[in-house]
Amino acid sequence: MTENFSIKDIIDILLVAMLMYQLYILVSKSGSLSAIFKGILAFIVIWILVSYVFEMRLLGAIFDKFVSLGLLVLVVIFQDEIRRFLMSLGSHSAFKSIARFFKSKDTYEISDAITAPIINACVNMAKTKTGALLVIEKEIKLDEYEETGELINANVSTRLIENIFFKNSPLHDGAMIISSNRIKAAGCILPVAQNTDIPKYMGLRHRAAIGLTQQTDAMVIVVSEERGKISFVNQGEIIPNVSPEHLKKLLADSFPDKLNVGKTESES
Repeated sequence: MTENFSIKDIIDILLVAMLMYQLYILVSKSGSLSAIFKGILAFIVIWILVSYVFEMRLLGAIFDKFVSLGLLVLVVIFQDEIRRFLMSLGSHSAFKSIARFFKSKDTYEISDAITAPIINACVNMAKTKTGALLVIEKEIKLDEYEETGELINANVSTRLIENIFFKNSPLHDGAMIISSNRIKAAGCILPVAQNTDIPKYMGLRHRAAIGLTQQTDAMVIVVSEERGKISFVNQGEIIPNVSPEHLKKLLADSFPDKLNVGKTESES
């Protein structure tokens, strides 16, 4: 049986292939989910062969029932991966340009005056091996995570950050969330990443940082209590052992439209 494919059919097949590839990239970081995804791909191939190539009606009908029910199961299994896929789609430059037209102007910004106390506090805490977890909100609101901690709503300052993460402070074990250039909450609970490929020397703070950045577009700075090192986490990827200068550049690159590196308010 031969069938001619039109340009539309070829484009359709290519788009489906690209979609499946992107989904595979998202789940490949988790060993168990990767195996499940490969099994799903094998099932789809068999379903297409049975229903459309060999036209086996009875077996094809049974497979059709599994497919219709399986869509709901897939949403449950891959809910985090679907969220990340939609986030990556929305973070594409073309979609960002459209989003900027509709979004309010008081979001997705950070000032240079805020980065200095954050970096200074991280450097000081690294020297004393004081563990810390600082979250910087971007476009996706973190209200649900703020509610798990204590609301502060204070100006960002080096001394305040260090006092909150001081070892005897009741809030030092949780995360601090910075939004709209203010410390909104501290002692917050973050989702923990389940990645099996995270180095063993990285503790719960690093896993929480990775987990949050996998589900939102926030950036997280981690100060290790055991090693006294600073790590930067963005989009589920962690950059360990960053220097103060490198940290400042990473923050600037994440807010290219808002942050003027090396300039103070008096100089601008």
